[in-house]
Amino acid sequence: MIADSTLWIVIIALGLGSYLLRISFLVFVGGRPMPEWLLRHLRYTAVAILPALIAPLVVYAGEDGGVDPARILAALLTVAVGYFTRNTLLAIVVGAMALFGGIYLFG
Repeated sequence: MIADSTLWIVIIALGLGSYLLRISFLVFVGGRPMPEWLLRHLRYTAVAILPALIAPLVVYAGEDGGVDPARILAALLTVAVGYFTRNTLLAIVVGAMALFGGIYLFG
């Protein structure tokens, strides 16, 4: 085990480092206009991050880290509804209903 003081020093140091990294963008970029090419790339940040956060929860969600059919079904229906309707709220609602229905059916 790690000593309590060492653990707290590591937690505080990581928190401070994370804060300094994020605040540096505000300090250095601040009120300056960003180049158009950078703004164009920043539009895709959420599109890149959200699947990276959700994919492990869908693929490795079973009790032993295996595939869970309820989550796969919900993910596929959510993507299909979102793709065909272009309605984010509807896709979320259908995905949630599919997940709860799949958990009920598949156990």
